[in-house]
Order: sequence, then structure tokens, then C-alpha cells
Amino acid sequence: MDLDTLRHGNFAKLGEAVTDWEQMTKKLAGLREDADNNLKTKAEKANWHGVNATVSREFITRTAAEFADAHTQADSISRILSDTRGELIGYRTQLNDAIRRAAEQNLTVVDTGDGTFSVTGNTRPDWSSDPSGNAGATDQKVVDAFRKEIEGILTKATRSDTSAAEALKILVDQAKYGFADASYADRDQAAEAVAAAEELARMAKKPAGMSLDDIESFNRTMAKYHDDPLFAEKFATGLGAKGTLQFWTEMSFAHAGARGSELNTMKELQSNLGLTLATASFSDSDAMRDWKRDLIDERDTNFRAAKSLSPIGGLGSQVISSLMRKGQFDTEFLDDYRKELFKEDKAAGDSNTDDRWVKGYDALDLVFGDGNGRDPLEGLFEGLSHNPEAAEHAFESKADLDHMLGTTVYTDRGQSLGRALESAVTGVAENDFTSSAPPHSAGQVKIMANIMTAVAQPSGGADLVSKGLADSLGNMAASYMPEISRSLGSSNAVVFLTNSADAEGLETTDVARFLSVVSADPAGRAGIIVGEGVYTSGLLDAHLSDPTLFDGPREQVLEDIGRNAGIIEGIVAHSVADENVQSVVEGEKDYNDALQKKGDFVKTWLGTGVGYGSVSLFPDTPVGAATGAAVGGFAGGVIGLAVDRLMESQESEGVRDGALYVSAKDLYASRDSVNEQTQASVMDALERHHVELPKDGTSDTIRRAVNDGWNDASDFLSDTKERPRG
Repeated sequence: MDLDTLRHGNFAKLGEAVTDWEQMTKKLAGLREDADNNLKTKAEKANWHGVNATVSREFITRTAAEFADAHTQADSISRILSDTRGELIGYRTQLNDAIRRAAEQNLTVVDTGDGTFSVTGNTRPDWSSDPSGNAGATDQKVVDAFRKEIEGILTKATRSDTSAAEALKILVDQAKYGFADASYADRDQAAEAVAAAEELARMAKKPAGMSLDDIESFNRTMAKYHDDPLFAEKFATGLGAKGTLQFWTEMSFAHAGARGSELNTMKELQSNLGLTLATASFSDSDAMRDWKRDLIDERDTNFRAAKSLSPIGGLGSQVISSLMRKGQFDTEFLDDYRKELFKEDKAAGDSNTDDRWVKGYDALDLVFGDGNGRDPLEGLFEGLSHNPEAAEHAFESKADLDHMLGTTVYTDRGQSLGRALESAVTGVAENDFTSSAPPHSAGQVKIMANIMTAVAQPSGGADLVSKGLADSLGNMAASYMPEISRSLGSSNAVVFLTNSADAEGLETTDVARFLSVVSADPAGRAGIIVGEGVYTSGLLDAHLSDPTLFDGPREQVLEDIGRNAGIIEGIVAHSVADENVQSVVEGEKDYNDALQKKGDFVKTWLGTGVGYGSVSLFPDTPVGAATGAAVGGFAGGVIGLAVDRLMESQESEGVRDGALYVSAKDLYASRDSVNEQTQASVMDALERHHVELPKDGTSDTIRRAVNDGWNDASDFLSDTKERPRG
């Protein structure tokens, strides 16, 4: 910064800009609150149908989010401008004070242009009369001291000005359309993030010189800033797309076979690097658009570590995907990358896809954890599991879905594919307990129907369950209990409350076979059982607390709900009994463990009070909202009590009166268990809502309904699959 620019700086216009932005921020805060409390809240509670259930709701939700982002961005800009103005005024005061003090020492400070200046002494008659020249020497020290002081002031002022400008530019460029959600308290905070990114990018360009201590320091900084948009973009663009891929290639090669603390450090590095790149991917600046395009273009490039003796390194796609296992990447970026990767994977065919990615890369290990990173589809699927929107896009095509399911027989990608599918059909990201599940869209129901069709196939469907998909398939079944219940044929379908855009979108035969096949796996079976228990107890809670939900007698509601519980759990129990193999009995511990895990999951999302997790079951109404969770809390909720009974029953295995679902082969015991569970949930709901119904008569109604459903379940199976005789 030129000396005269700061010395005579008039910051009045900057002050006006600060005032304007502060006023804008206040106005946007009001708009944000109005959009969130009125627009978004009303949209979520509305009973949408048809196109409105997806298009209009999504548009309103995104519009409300834009108001929130607009406020955040305006607030950040206001704070950065205000902070910078205050700093520059302070530096101007310091500069003028230094110039004044210099003048008192008979020194003149002059701006010489292009950021330079001079400090010179005024000529004094007595200087020439001093034969030793000491006076001149002494004054030169004073000159140097003032020059150093003024230079320091100008340096700090320049840093304040340029760092603010850079931060504001990156901030504004983050979103090509709309607004960025980056939040900064002041200029220093934004400038520190940018400076940290520049330092880490500098280090990453010379990976060979990074010791383990350097990597740990690198990790600490990245762990602090990986969610910071300015830091993430500056790091990514500073390193470049190719440099980013080369850096991870070098790290994975140099630390191959890491153990102990070194392994933990590398796991942290992979996680932090992935989270940083995920944050960066949301920027829509020109620099980041180029970075994302270049990254995808490098997918077939052979990346080798500098010290590697092998001519075969890792494909760019293998390196990219190994860094997608953590964090949520931008939807558009995932769409673009996924299209290219799907195209290459499909070209290899179902049975040759493993050879396409693994053969020749036997020494490659890009993942410090599970797997080795050779199959780039695994990492992509993990990335999709954290972005439900991109996951839904990925499996809209039945041809793509069928191919990916078909490849699981020949690869190890089943679990990661299952998590991506789960995200696609539920709208909930993997391990996200902070957001309520959105209503199932028609597109999501269609994907779920296609998954059910694939699993229901007599030839090959069971293989999908045994190749790592079972856990996710069970979770999906839990999430789709409303649609499943309606498909299994009640004359009073409206009893089965749902906010789905296509509540009748599942085909009955596929549903029955799907439940049967998934039941063969302990984790899949546990998902169905817990999902049914949650849905049944929630339905009872809702209907008994609000008779207006069904225009008919309460006895009819109880009969329909009881019969449905009998059908679903009857299909499960009959299917397991039909197998009649020792592995079913041996797998009882696995089932109990899986049931415990599912129960813990339900208790977690109930306990948050935020939403439904992956079990999106009820309409968003005062009564239906997480029935028994949002109303009254988990501890006293009917759902919570039902889940507790399921989990606690496993502690007394083999004891008939205290254990539910303990014998996979004892059909009568299983039927009685469903009866006990359903009747207990009815009694919980009656007590909770102070509803007076005859206790014995109500229990008998439930018992007969469950038994009828149980018998119907056997007929469903006989109509849809070949079963053992006798």
C-alpha cells in the first residue's frame, strides 16, 4: 500500500458500505426467520400430493435455505468490511503519528511511488561543523528506526487490505447462483483460514519432505479447517487437481503397511483430506469449476509415486474415490463423476468389472482402513451414501441399478452399494441423526420398487442378500413399512398413515418375496422386525390419541393394524422356518446382536428429538410427527417402550415368558411374540392417552387379528414362491 494512500485515506465510503451491509444483514435476518418459521415450516406440515409432494416442497425448502445462506454471507461480508475498516483507520493513525514524530526529529517522510517511500534528514548548519560526524551517524540510526516503523505499519495495512479483498472475492465467488453459507466473525478469521490453506498446499507440493511429525501438524491444521469454505477452496486450487491426486498417491505409497500410531495418523489424514475436498467441491467459483473438471479428466491417468519401481500406479479414479469415503461432496460434482465411472463399469459387464479395476493393481492400497481402494465404485458409493440427492440420481435408471446389483456377485462392493441405495431411497445420509427424513418422493418409491423386484427374483435375488446388502435392505424395509403395509392388502389402507408421494407404489408379490429373502440374513431380519415394531406401535399411538385419523370404529383400526403386524412378521417367521437349516439356529446370536444394533439406532434418533432418522414412517402432523418421540420424549413414548421390549427380551434367551423372537424355528412362539408385542403397544397407547377401552376385549381383538394375518402370511408366501412341503 502506498504511503500517501494510507496517510490521506478517506474511509467514509467504506464506512457507508459497512452501514449498508449491516442494515442488509438485519433485513435478511428477518426474511430468514420468516422463511424458516412460516414458509418452510408450513410446507413441511402441508399434506402435499402428486407433483407438489416433491417439486413444490423441495422448491420451498431450497428457497428457505437460500434466505439463510444470504443472511450468513451478508453477515460475513459486513463483519469482514467492518473489521478491515477499523484496522485501516488504526494503521492510518499510527502512520500519521510516526510521521509527526519524525518531523519533530527534523526528518521528512515522502511517498516515492509504487509502495516505496523515503525518510531523509533536514539539513542543519551545525552538522557540518562537527568534524567527527557523530551527529550525522546518530541521526542515521533515527532515520533507520523511523523507516523500519513506517515500513511495518504499511506492511500490516497492506496485509489487512489484500487479505480482506482475497477473502471477500473467494467468499462471493463460492456460489455462481445464490449465496454461500460461509460464516466469519472478522477479517482475521477469514485471513487465517486462507493463510493456513496456502501453507498446507505448499507442504503438499513437496510430499517427500514431509516427516511423520509434519503430517501430524498438517493433520491438526486440516482437522481445524476442513469445514471452512475459504480454506478448502484455497487448499484445493492451490494444490491443483493433478497435484491433489499425486499428493495422496505419494502419501499412500510412502506409508504403505503403516502400523500403530503411524496408521492412525494416516487414517486421520485420509479423513481430513476427504472432508476438505468435500467442502471445496461446493464452491462454484471459476477456479473450483476448473478443479472439479480437471479432477474428473484425470480419472484414467496412471499416478505413480516418485520412488515407485513399478510402472503401474493407481488410476486417477481409484485415487479420487479413495478420498470420497468421508464427507458430503457436491451433488453436481458427484453426478458428473458418477456418470463417467458408471459408463466405464458397465462397459466391462457384470462379471468382468472386478478385473477392470483390480487386475494389475495388486500392490495398490489407497485406503488406510477397510479394503484397498482398488475398486473406485466402492469409494463412489460411500460418497453417494453421504449425499441422498446424488444417490437418488445415481439409481434412477433401472438399467444402471440392475447392473450395479449384478456386479456384487463378482466384487466386494455390496456393503458400500447397500449404503448408497439406503441413502437414495430414504433421503437420509449415512449416520446422519441431525435431520428428519423427508417424505418418500415418487422417484424414491420407484427405486425401492426396482430394488424389491431385483431381490425378489427366484434366480439371483438371494445372492444380493448374501453379498453384503442385507443390513441396508433391512433398513430400507423399515423405512418403507407404510408402503409395505398398504401393498399387503388391507381394505382400509388409510389406516396405514404415511407421507409418501406414492403410497401404493410397491407390488405385492415383490414385497412378499423381498421380505422373505431378506429375512434369511440376521441383520436384514432384524431391520424388518424393528421397523415393523416401530411402525405398529407408532400407528397405535397415533390412532388412539386422535380418532379423527380414521373415519370408522376403533375396533376396525385395531384389527387392521394387528393383522398387518401378523402378516409382516409371519412372512419373516415362515421364511426362516422354511429354510430349516442349522445355520439359522447358529445365527441366532448374530440376529440378537443385529436387533440390539437396530434398537440402539432407533433410540438414538428418538433421543435427538429432531426427526425420524432412516425410519421415515409418519406424516408430519402434531400427532404423527415421530409419534411418541416428538410428543412426550423417548422415555415415555409408545415407540420407545416397544423398542425397549424388543431389546430387553434378548437378555433372557430361551426363557419363553421373557423372550421375544428367540426361536427362529418355533412358529407358534414367534406368532405369540408378535401378539405380545402388539397387545403391549396397545395397552401402552391406551394408558398414555387415557383412552377407555375394555382391556380383555381389546386384547382379544388384537390376538385374533394377528393370528389372521399370520395365516395370511403363509398364503402370501405360497402364492409367490415354491415352499417345502410338510
